[in-house]
Order: sequence, then C-alpha cells, then structure tokens
Amino acid sequence: MKLLLSPVSVPTIETGLTSIARNVAELTGRVNSPLGKVNMSSDGARRRDVTVADVAKAAQVSKAQAARALGNYGAVSDDVRERVLAAAEELEYRPNELARSMNTGKSHTIGVVVGDIENPHFGLATRGITDTAKKSGFNVILINTDENTAAEMDAVRVLLDKRVDGLIVAPASSVETEHLRRVHESGRPLVLLDRSADRLAVETVAVDMAAISYESTRYLLDAGHRRVAFISTLRTDAGYSVEMRLDSSQISDRIEGMRRAFADAGCEFPEDLVRLNAGDAGSIRSLTREVLLGADPATAVVASDGLIALSVVEAIQEMRLRIPDDVSFLMYDDFAWTRLTTPPLTVVAQPVYEMGAAAASALIRQIEGRPPVAPAPEFQAALVRRGSVGPVPVAVPAP
Repeated sequence: MKLLLSPVSVPTIETGLTSIARNVAELTGRVNSPLGKVNMSSDGARRRDVTVADVAKAAQVSKAQAARALGNYGAVSDDVRERVLAAAEELEYRPNELARSMNTGKSHTIGVVVGDIENPHFGLATRGITDTAKKSGFNVILINTDENTAAEMDAVRVLLDKRVDGLIVAPASSVETEHLRRVHESGRPLVLLDRSADRLAVETVAVDMAAISYESTRYLLDAGHRRVAFISTLRTDAGYSVEMRLDSSQISDRIEGMRRAFADAGCEFPEDLVRLNAGDAGSIRSLTREVLLGADPATAVVASDGLIALSVVEAIQEMRLRIPDDVSFLMYDDFAWTRLTTPPLTVVAQPVYEMGAAAASALIRQIEGRPPVAPAPEFQAALVRRGSVGPVPVAVPAP
C-alpha cells in the first residue's frame, strides 16, 4: 500500500527584524538578487529623502514612537527602540537638522566668519576651532568675507538664518560693528577672534599686538635700522597718516607698537614707509619696490602676514637683493616654509591653533550656559630670531 503525501502549507514565522526587512524592501523598491540589493525604480531618479513616517512604517510603530526613539527623548521600550534604529539604518535615514533645531532650539552648529581663508593664519585658527567643536559634538559652517564688512554682514545674516547656536567672527572692521552688536544684544553667543571691536564687550581671543610689535621694532632699531617699512592688506581710502583711524585693531596696534618703539628710542617714525591696501601678489611686489627704490629707501621690511611675506620675498629676489645683507626682513606668523628659506626668516610667532581652540571652547561654554573661565586665558606672541635681520648696509645697491 502506498502512502500518498499531499503538500502541506507551513506557516511562516516572521520576526520583528525580518518584518522590518520586508517593509524596507516595499518602501525602497528594492529586492534581493544574485548581485545584491537592486533598485527597481525604472526612471533612475534619486530616491526621495526618507522621513520619520517611513521609518515608523518599516518598524511597524507609530510616528510618535519613531520620533521619540530617533530623537532619544520621551518614553519608549527597548524593543521599539531597537526596531526603529534598525529600520532607520536600513533605510539610510538622515534626520532633518533644521526641523530638529526648531523643536529643540539647538542645531549643534557653530558659524565661523573670517576675512581670508587663503591666509594660513585663518586656516590654522579654523583647524583649532573645528577640532575643538568636533570633540563637543558641534559642526562648523565657515564663511569667507574677503575682509569686506558688507560681506561679513551678509555672512552673519545667513548663519543666523541657518539657526547656528553661536558665532565666532574675525571682524573685518573694528569700527563698523553694529551688526555684531545686534547679535550680542539678541543673546546669541558670540566670540571675536584675532581682533577686537570698539565698545563691544564680548569675549575676544587675540594676542597683545602692541606689545610684540614694540619688541620686534626695538630689535630692528637695535640693529641700526631707522627706515623700517610696514606692508599690510588693510583697506583705506587714502595713504597712511598718523592721524587716521584704522579699521583693524590688529593693524592699529602693530603700528602703535612701532611708533612707541621709535619714540622711546628718540627716533622719528617713518610713516612714509607704511603701505596699506596691499592686494594681490602683483600689488604687493609693486609696493615692495616702492619702499626699497625710493630716494630714502627702507633698510628693513615688516610684512603683516604670511601671504604678504611670500610676495615681498619674491620682489626682493626679483630685485637681486640679498636678505639680510642688502635688506632685513621680518614677518608676522610662523609657518614651516619660513624655516626652509636661506636664510631662515625672523618671525613673530602667534599661538594661532590654540587661539582657534580657545575661541571654540569659549563659544561652546556660552552655548551650554556655563560661566566664563576666570581669569580669561591670555595669549602671547613671541619674536623668533633667525637669520633675516642684520645690520644696516652701508648702501642699498641698485637692482
């Protein structure tokens, strides 16, 4: 006798995670194939953004439960949390940060506004900011203003519209600061970097430029130099005069330190050798030739930053002059390349990375409502004497 067996229907037992996988496949239009997951969308268009509702459907929970699990707030069971997070990972869910910031009042984002990201000074400061922000769970949005006050105003507005939790600003102007005053008065955390702002009592992370300028100028004076040129990118409507009010606290303090050093040495300050409005490399080389080829030429040149220094050194080489035999040279900021030239360059070294890190720490402290550190950290620059400053030559040779 034969026993005939008829097919028997065996029920499928579906676990929570296999249910999630099936729901995810339905949502994304993907199926398993020998080549892995294949998108079955026929038009090839980019998949729309996954929403909390999509995650909730895949996890078979309510939208409110999914939102609580994803936002890590409110009461939710471990089982629901596990299913929601698994669905979110499978769907490649990314939270809507703007919506989250509207709900929580926090975006975990810092806005940073600087004058020139091509300048290694600001590049290094920004690295200090981002490293510190990342450790505290903050992202950074960086905007360059090209040292233009109107562009800075627009940058501040854009960042506030993006609901950043606070701002770090290197002001293009220490005088035109009404937009920063409004930010401060609104209660939004604000820290100034590298430069101060007139009559604006906010935390400022900067070096005492007048003091280090005085020290470095005395060093040049002690070497016999009386004709010292100073070249800066600071924009002004006219050539420099001692009566003019300068927009930048940094440049104002540097020139003030130079003037005080000359006065203490009983020497006349060579204001005719102060060159502002240095722009691109060509204009910097032109200004360098002006101060070195005049009737009473400079015997030493001070460059206000690393970008200017490169073009000044290039102009000196083009004129076939030798550093320091024919002209002495000193620059602000210490970068690796300054030690690789022949001779190595004398510099004013600033703790730029540390200043950026301190600015970020101060801002995060404000955002979190913690009191300021007392006493506030002070940053000192140092004169690093290498080989680019020498005695005054007997005569500056013609190029």
